[in-house]
Amino acid sequence: MCTAATYKTKDFYFGRTLDYDLSYGDEITVTPRRYPFRFRSMGVMEEHYAFIGMAHIEDGYPLYYDAVNEKGLGMAGLNFPENAKYGKWVRDKENVATFELIPWILGQCSSVQEVRQLLGKINITGEPFNQELPAAQLHWMICDRRETIVVEAVDSGIRVHDNPVGVLTNNPPFEEQLFQLNNYMSLSPKAPVNHFCDRLTLQTYSRGMGAIGLPGDLSSQSRFVRAAFVKLNSISGDSESESVSQFFHILGSVDQPRGCCVLEDDQYEVTLFTSCCNADKGIYYYTTYGNHQISAVDMHRENLDGSGLIRYEPIEDEQIRMQN
Repeated sequence: MCTAATYKTKDFYFGRTLDYDLSYGDEITVTPRRYPFRFRSMGVMEEHYAFIGMAHIEDGYPLYYDAVNEKGLGMAGLNFPENAKYGKWVRDKENVATFELIPWILGQCSSVQEVRQLLGKINITGEPFNQELPAAQLHWMICDRRETIVVEAVDSGIRVHDNPVGVLTNNPPFEEQLFQLNNYMSLSPKAPVNHFCDRLTLQTYSRGMGAIGLPGDLSSQSRFVRAAFVKLNSISGDSESESVSQFFHILGSVDQPRGCCVLEDDQYEVTLFTSCCNADKGIYYYTTYGNHQISAVDMHRENLDGSGLIRYEPIEDEQIRMQN
């Protein structure tokens, strides 16, 4: 399971956690403007916007989990099991397979407004990448510094939801995730006031009691509530270091340690990586489960007019700075 979030100070930031029990060999990947994307039904996109993100490379093709393009548009796919319903090939539509959706959108759109227009033409199909990689059940968060939307392909078709929170997890569908915040409107970062009974002398005995009731489990709905509360109440300075640090604290509130979510065959779901991309500057920051030191790749230090993928293996071993 996963959690995605936005954050804005002087610059605009977008990132996510990827929670799973195994890695497919993910790499920070820069796709330059002339890498040819060969789509199953839409021909070849010879030139496009450059973008950076985390991807699994299969047969030379970048299967992106999340990415941000050079115009500051970000997109992430999150697991959406049992709810995602894809269409078959449709005449007079832009038929795009799920694994193609991120490059199809980021390659040609510079804003969420342009994405909205493009989505009116799209039919998302369930065509698999190959026999070993079937179509993943996903929904997507797409954002720029002005607005955020969620795209869900469900039984009734492609639904586009405004996302005023700037957070997305997995199930239930986004409208239900958002509705559940009504149950937590009494939470506050401030100390609580006694509303229980005016005949009782009740008082706080600890800091942070205004957030009593904030869910702490690892379910997707609880992670949505917790990440939304932390993100919407977060305060930091405008500097790059302060902003990036605060973003990792926001997503750190939903971090999954090994052993707390047991799967079949004695496997465990953990937070494999957490990302934070400065969408304005094209700098992709990340941590991994084994390395909490923030590492970064700057797409603008690469040749963005090239045609070959630029790949960096994540630094997995813990980097500890000794002070004596």
